[in-house]
Amino acid sequence: MVDLLQLLVAGVSLGCVYALVALGFVLIYKATETVNFAQGDLMMLGAFFALTAASPVMLNLPYWAAILFAIVCMAAIGMLTERVVLRPVLGQPAFTVVMITIGVGFVLRGVVTMVPGWGTDTHQIPTPFANDVWPIGGVVLPVQQLMVIGLTVALCVLLYLFFRFAKLGVAMQATSQNQLAAFYMGIPVRRVNMMIWGISAAVAAFAGLLLAPVTFVHSNMGYIGLKAFPAAVVGGFGSVPGAIVGGLIIGVVEALAGYYLPEGFKDVAAYVVVLVVLLVWPSGIFGETAKKKV
Repeated sequence: MVDLLQLLVAGVSLGCVYALVALGFVLIYKATETVNFAQGDLMMLGAFFALTAASPVMLNLPYWAAILFAIVCMAAIGMLTERVVLRPVLGQPAFTVVMITIGVGFVLRGVVTMVPGWGTDTHQIPTPFANDVWPIGGVVLPVQQLMVIGLTVALCVLLYLFFRFAKLGVAMQATSQNQLAAFYMGIPVRRVNMMIWGISAAVAAFAGLLLAPVTFVHSNMGYIGLKAFPAAVVGGFGSVPGAIVGGLIIGVVEALAGYYLPEGFKDVAAYVVVLVVLLVWPSGIFGETAKKKV
């Protein structure tokens, strides 16, 4: 039972990271009907910006200031990517846009390997709670994992309040539901789409900061997007709550599979979950099924 509880906490902690990356997939898809396969690499780039900010030989900022620095930088990069790379190909076939996002991911990965101080080495971001533990009865819970869960909850609440009450958040919801109607109502759809890309990149950077103490910071950490994409599919591609739930499911299943099943099952557990869920709910757990009369 003790092992199970520790595995569940570890799985939920990892699932929170998957959920945040999946949330980036969903936000962009809802607004532009585009699947951004560079989301994992945006997360990786955000972790490197945080590394630059926190490193004693670079900016040497406090941990929380480094988080803010990375989020702001990635929000700007996300908006710039939409404006320079994606907007010129609006209206092109979906396959074209998907290939461009894949290309953006490879470009980001290549640029990171060429930056002095980043390169192909593995780096570590110091955190104020890296070695702390919280004993509860016979269970010893790492504070690092509890902080990941707590910070993810805080970010989700903040995003909910933003989309529910902020004027810009309401405009983003309107744009995601019907861009043409939003345009006729005076909403600057292109500018809103650009800001959604910025928010998505900022959320990815936050996920990278939460993941960094676990996997460290390196140029290939963006491949975590291959696990976050199934999380978005499981929850229902286009559902924000679904992205959170899907990420938690994938994280817990992966943690349990890595402990109770033979070696190698952990790497395929996410895709097995996708197959099982889609057999039961073809649109995902929270997905909406579109019906068409013919």
